[in-house]
Amino acid sequence: MLPTDIDLLPVLGRPTISPDGRYAVVEVTRADVAGDDYVTELLIADTTGTTPPRRVTQGPYDGAPAFSPDGRFLAFLRPGAHGRAQIHLLPMEGGGEAFPVTDHPMGAGQPVWSPDSTRIAFTGRVPAPGRYQGPPEQERPRRVTTLVYQLDGFGYTYDRPRQVFVTDPLDPETPALQLTGGDYDHGDLAWSPDGGLLAFVTARHAERGDDSRCDIWAVAPDGTGLRPLTHGGMYLFTPRFSADGGSVVFCGAELDKNNHSCATASYGLWSVPVRPAGQEVTAPADGPAAPRRLTGDAHHLSFASQMIWPAADGVYFAGDHRGEVNLVLVPYDGGEPTPVLTGRRQVNGYAVAETARGVTVAAVVSSDRSAGDLLVLRDGTERVLTRYGARLTERGALLPMEEFTAHAPDGYPLQGWVVKPQGPGPHPVIFQVKGGPYTQWGHTLNGPAAFDEAQVYASAGYAVVLGNPRGCSGYGQAHGAYVREDLPGRSAVDLLALLDTALESPDLDGGRVGVMGGSFGGYMAAWFNAHHGERFRAMIGERGLYAIDSYAATSDDGVDLAVALYGADRNRWAEQSPLTYVDRMATPMLIIQSEEDRHCPPEQAQRLFTELKLRGVTAELLLFPGEGHDMSRSGLPSHRLARFEAVLEWWGRHL
Repeated sequence: MLPTDIDLLPVLGRPTISPDGRYAVVEVTRADVAGDDYVTELLIADTTGTTPPRRVTQGPYDGAPAFSPDGRFLAFLRPGAHGRAQIHLLPMEGGGEAFPVTDHPMGAGQPVWSPDSTRIAFTGRVPAPGRYQGPPEQERPRRVTTLVYQLDGFGYTYDRPRQVFVTDPLDPETPALQLTGGDYDHGDLAWSPDGGLLAFVTARHAERGDDSRCDIWAVAPDGTGLRPLTHGGMYLFTPRFSADGGSVVFCGAELDKNNHSCATASYGLWSVPVRPAGQEVTAPADGPAAPRRLTGDAHHLSFASQMIWPAADGVYFAGDHRGEVNLVLVPYDGGEPTPVLTGRRQVNGYAVAETARGVTVAAVVSSDRSAGDLLVLRDGTERVLTRYGARLTERGALLPMEEFTAHAPDGYPLQGWVVKPQGPGPHPVIFQVKGGPYTQWGHTLNGPAAFDEAQVYASAGYAVVLGNPRGCSGYGQAHGAYVREDLPGRSAVDLLALLDTALESPDLDGGRVGVMGGSFGGYMAAWFNAHHGERFRAMIGERGLYAIDSYAATSDDGVDLAVALYGADRNRWAEQSPLTYVDRMATPMLIIQSEEDRHCPPEQAQRLFTELKLRGVTAELLLFPGEGHDMSRSGLPSHRLARFEAVLEWWGRHL
C-alpha cells in the first residue's frame, strides 16, 4: 500500500434506510489527491443487491442523509448560497431535483424527521449580538468566563451556541421555529414516537462550561414544556426515545463528585423514564426517575459508531471488543445482549428497518481488508453492497496482520499485532502506539484506530508492531481503569511487553527499532525518550501532550481531561509530564504538529522542540498550517502525503 492510495480509503458515514428496508443511502467521502480536496457524495443501494449502487445526488459535498418515515423524501446537507451547510430535500418518488429547506445564517445541523414526516428538527448556531458579521480580524474582543470555550476543528463555541429549530420542509415561506434560547448549547436531537416531544442534550446548570456535566432535556415542538429528564452526575449523549415512548435511552458515564469525567470509564447504555410536564423530579435522589444502566462494564460504546438505535425489542448498540466493534441488541430490561454483527471487523454506523416481513439492518463495516463497505443483514444473511475493499486489494495485495499475545510482568495477557514486509528479514521495526488512551487498535483500515499506516510502513520495508495495553477500551472496565494511578508508567510496562514479545520473531531486527504515535501515542513516544531511550534509534511524536500544566490551560477540554487522566492532585502533573524529564532525552525525535490543533495545542510541540534543541538533541519540528488535531486522517490530501513523506524519510535516515 502506497501513501497515494488514500484515495482508495473512503470514509462512509452512517447509512439511512427506507422504511420498507428496500433502499439504503450512505455518505461516502473520498480524497481527491489530484485536486487536493475531498469529495462527499450520497450513494443509494438496493438492499436486495439486484442493481449496483449509484449516486443519488449530484453535489460534490452532500452528506448526512435521512429518509422521511413515509419514504417520500430524502433529507440531506448541502452547502447553500453562502457556503454553509443547509438542509435539502430530494423527492424519492416521481423524480425531481433537490431543493433547499433551510437558509440558516450559520448553517443547519443534521436533519431529524418527525414520525409523521411533516416536520424536520435541526440545530443551528446563533451568535451573540454583533458577533461573526464581518472579517475575523475585525471581531470585537472576546470575554471568556468559562473553562470550556473552544473546539478543535471549529474554533470558539461559547459565543455561538447551537439552538433547536423545527421547520415544515414543504413550506419554505414560513421561517423555522426556534425552540431554545440563551447561552446554552444543544445537540443530539430525537423525536418521541408520537411526535409530541423533542429530546436533546444540553448543560444548563450554574457551573456549565467549567465541568463535564450535561443533561437530557425535552420540549414540545411548539417550544412549550421545556424540562430536564436527567439531573446531573453524568456525561451523556445520543438520547433516543424507546419504541413505546415511555423512556429515553442514551449513552454515557458517571462523573466524579466534582463533575469531572474519568477518561477510562466505559460509555454504557442507560435508560430514564419520561415524566409528563409538571411531574419531573429535581435531583437523582428523587427516586424512580434516576437513570438506570442497561449494560455492564464490559460494554463500551465505540468511538467508531457513537450511535444507538431503539427498536421494538431493544436497543442496537455497537461496542468495542478486543479490536472488534460488535453490533448487539440490548433488551430494554437490561438483559444479556443478542449478537447481531460480530467478528474480526468494526461496525461504524448502521440503520434498521422493521417491517411485517422482518428486520433489515444496513451497516457500514470496516476490516483489515476494507476501510469501509456497506452491507445489509436480512433473515440472517449478509450481503456486501459496495466494493471499496475489493478495489483496494485489486490494486495491490494487503500485507497480513499477525496477531500475538504478550504477557506483562505480572502475567496479564495483552493483545498485539505485527505487520511484516514481504521478503526475508530481519526487518527494521516501527512500534506504533495508539492515541486515546481509552480507544483500541482494531480490525480496520480507517478511522480513529486504523491499520492503514501500518500497511504503508510495512510496504516500505518496516515491520510494524501494534498492541492494546491496559488503559484502552474493548477489554472491560478493569482493563481500562488499571492505569489511573500512574498512566505513563503502567502504560510503558505493558507497551514494552508487547514490543519485546514481537521482537522474539527472527524476522524483526531488535537493534533497529523506532517508536511513533499520535496524541496519547505522541505523549508516550516522548515518555519513552526520557525513560527508555536506549531501546530506540529514534522517535516520532505527533499532536502530543508533553506538559500537563500548560495543556490544561490551552486545550479545548484541558482541565477536565488533565484531571481525568492524571488526577486532581496538580502536584503530580509534573511527575507524569514528559517535559519534566527532558534532560534525560537523548534519542533523535521528530515532532509533528498542526498549527490549528486546539486539543493538543502547538505550544506543547514548541516547548518540547525548544528544550531538545537547547540540549543539543537531534530534533525537528514539522508544522502543518491550517490543520487541526485529526490532520493525519482528515487533513488536506497534500498534507497527508507530505506527512507520509516526512515520516518515511525520518525512518529511512535513522532505521
